[in-house]
Amino acid sequence: MKKSTLVAATLLTTTLSIQAFAQTVEVKDAWARATVQGQMATGAFMKLTAKEGSRLVAASSPVAGVTEVHEMAMDNNIMKMRAVPGLDLPAGKAVELKPGGYHVMLMDLKAPLKKDTTIPLTLVFKDARGVESRTELKVPVNTAAPMAEHKH
Repeated sequence: MKKSTLVAATLLTTTLSIQAFAQTVEVKDAWARATVQGQMATGAFMKLTAKEGSRLVAASSPVAGVTEVHEMAMDNNIMKMRAVPGLDLPAGKAVELKPGGYHVMLMDLKAPLKKDTTIPLTLVFKDARGVESRTELKVPVNTAAPMAEHKH
């Protein structure tokens, strides 16, 4: 009996240690672009700041059949969009996901995204040790980026 108690205590301690080291990423100013009837894709945008070096490796939302991290970039004077396997988040440096740059692409939408509603969005991060963490968001839907609040 003592041996099983010791094993359980060791497993619990290990689990708590892994959770304590889980990557923390701050998400600010998140929003998703509203769509019109028949539009099958849109983007979600935000600012991500990791306390320690990390990567955004995946995203998901029940409103879309496919959710990917995308990049828009110029290639021979043509703007191209493509999925990326991950987005590096250097320690302490804000990385902005914005229209015309990196963003979360929501495709095969199940219904139009209406302005002034919110959608659930899950972001998956992986830290330098390979430990994954998830952040669950309720993202406001808008037609344009919300105005940044200025603090005086």
